[in-house]
Amino acid sequence: MPIEVGYARAWDLEARAAWQPISAGEAQERDAAGLPYVAVYRTQGREAPLEVRLVSWQDHYVGLWEYDARGRRTYCLDMRLLDDPARLFRRYSVGWHYTGPDMAEFDKECPKTTVDLFPDGRGQRTEQRRGELGGSFVTTPTLRDDERWMDRPAFGDWPLLSARAHGLGEPPAFEVAGVTEAAGPGDVPTTCWRPPRPAQPGPINELFRPGARVTDGYHPEMTVVEPRRLGTLRLPSGLLAVSGPDIDHGGGPHIVLPVPPGEYVLDEAQVRHSYHCEWEGPQVTRTDTTAVRLLVGETPAASWEMARRQGDDLRLFIDDQISGFDTDGATGCFADAGAWEPLLALFEQGLIQGDPDAAEHISDSMYLLRTRDQDSGAELVAFATTGDGTYPVWVGRCPAGDVVGVVVLVEGMPTPLP
Repeated sequence: MPIEVGYARAWDLEARAAWQPISAGEAQERDAAGLPYVAVYRTQGREAPLEVRLVSWQDHYVGLWEYDARGRRTYCLDMRLLDDPARLFRRYSVGWHYTGPDMAEFDKECPKTTVDLFPDGRGQRTEQRRGELGGSFVTTPTLRDDERWMDRPAFGDWPLLSARAHGLGEPPAFEVAGVTEAAGPGDVPTTCWRPPRPAQPGPINELFRPGARVTDGYHPEMTVVEPRRLGTLRLPSGLLAVSGPDIDHGGGPHIVLPVPPGEYVLDEAQVRHSYHCEWEGPQVTRTDTTAVRLLVGETPAASWEMARRQGDDLRLFIDDQISGFDTDGATGCFADAGAWEPLLALFEQGLIQGDPDAAEHISDSMYLLRTRDQDSGAELVAFATTGDGTYPVWVGRCPAGDVVGVVVLVEGMPTPLP
């Protein structure tokens, strides 16, 4: 059975259609230049494609979507081009196991299996079960090297990776689809598939702009008020640590950022909102903290970026993945990384052992306590988060690229209102 291969500049996930079909020659040119393009595999008499592959060498990425006869996506595979140009690493995959022909695509009751792999051999396989069994079953995958990696095919030599799933035993014969007209200019629609990118910062500046109106999805309208200043932090070493002070760090803080040595303002972003409360009265107004900030400069941030831990490789990030500091005690801190060990010891003495001389406790704030190394004057200020887990650290830069602020959201990112 011949398999038709068509090429396009993009694939519209909602319409399940190629966007701006292109010839094989143009696709090969884009391949050589590292530009994104898609390959679509079809058989005669079937409306849905067998599989669609997105190639974007400039993003170190090759992705695959497999479709069933009803047009539902049943499997995705995320591959990455790392240091070896001849091999692709199978970074991430998800398989959906639909329990009936009428189950909707990605139905919340659909069982699925996720495999998350890293080049150093680490990995996790998660089975999310539904029905009577329910829950998740997590194991460490035992895979051969050829199951983690695949040879990078040349353009035009790609196999049909979903052949077995579609019951195609013999290597299929491929026919290149013709293109009747050239693709025109235009921006790729937002409904089209794109290479994955890490989590994005959102409108952080709005959280520190008094009068801005936002919503957290639960409260329909919240108004940003003047940031609340809670003192300063001394950084004589010029190395800012942002970390969870409550877990084993294995040698140091999670994130270290260079800034000019100095003393910097600590503040909180706050919002005011009203709501109905049957216990306190018909209309209650309160002010909540949404973020904590170390203000390095008075120039407004022109851009925000997610700080990364040492060793983080952006080529391995899946879509919306975060990097940041970990906490299992709902606590983070800003500190001088040059005096990390003595400051951390003082934190433990003050908070855990209750030594009144080790730390200054802060009341009525998301900031909890301050410790100071007497030898260097370096400080650590701990703050509360709203839970355990990983919290991204957002770094604001001025147009010249200098750091002007470092922000940690203690709640989720609110959405601006028009």
